Amino acid sequence: MLVDSPPEQRADTAPAPPTRRAIRALGLLVSVVILLLVALASIAIGAKELPLDQVWHGLFHDTGTYGDVVVDARLSRTVLGLLAGAALGLSGAVLQALTRNPLADPGLLGINAGASAAVVTAITYFGVSTLGGYVWFAFLGAAVVGALVWFLGGSRGATPVRLALAGTAISAALYGYLQAVMITDDAALNKLRFWTVGSLASASNSTILQVLPFVAAGTLLALGLARPLNAVAMGDDTARALGANLGRTRALAMLAATVLCGAATAACGPIAFVGLMVPHVVRSFTGPDLRWILPYATVLSPVLLLGADVVGRVVARPAELQVGIVTAIIGGPVFILLVRRRRTAQL
Repeated sequence: MLVDSPPEQRADTAPAPPTRRAIRALGLLVSVVILLLVALASIAIGAKELPLDQVWHGLFHDTGTYGDVVVDARLSRTVLGLLAGAALGLSGAVLQALTRNPLADPGLLGINAGASAAVVTAITYFGVSTLGGYVWFAFLGAAVVGALVWFLGGSRGATPVRLALAGTAISAALYGYLQAVMITDDAALNKLRFWTVGSLASASNSTILQVLPFVAAGTLLALGLARPLNAVAMGDDTARALGANLGRTRALAMLAATVLCGAATAACGPIAFVGLMVPHVVRSFTGPDLRWILPYATVLSPVLLLGADVVGRVVARPAELQVGIVTAIIGGPVFILLVRRRRTAQL
């Protein structure tokens, strides 16, 4: 369901009164504290139970013991979760503003499908068997599909509806290709069965270093687009009247979303609903101003991703439930509630 100009995004985005700005700033600070607590929980809690003294020892006294190795693995996993969560939430917020559809997520423009198809191709036809190889192919696939959607959507004349339709069509074709290859190639199916559901379990320092520059660049670009995206969200005519360059803003927003979502998908696989839920929830208490939505989404999305990852480690001990499955279990009912809430508001 595409919503061309939701009523809440037509609200005034003028500077808030000092008291309201102070409340928002305080809320952002509280969100950062919550994120730090969840990150600590991600390091301390896992499928293998460790006493807190061993966790502490593993963080600050690396002597190669079993506990130290486990803590090192959890630390890498937590850092990757922070990066991937921030990237997914921020890309979702940008895409919701770009398409003027508050129910949009990074999968809407085919970015997840492009990354997945590229990984399948790398394994099946190029013999890639390591996560380090997956990252670059997945990122390339996301970037190519992002560019193709932009071209098919009309380039500088692109509209939210045309971008969404182009993304949906490309996604359908790529997922058909992905399923065909996986059904006919057992090796690809075995190697991809965890990657395709989304997981942080294969996190490593190498993966973090590979995706960090892309996440950092995409984050800076997205945060810098807050003001022009505020204008675009109020409609094309209003944006032009305010002096916004629609073509440039949409091109840069597509680039930011592609870089962010592509990097997260490359490292962790396609993780659903994080980019949908968090920006939508954030908008309910910050209002439509993207100068606040984007920072809040950047901080709170890792809270959801790391929290889901911790839940997945605990509920299936001594095994693990992949984080993509947990977010889907949480996200499905939440998505239904969001849709029903919008329908009720429109009646």
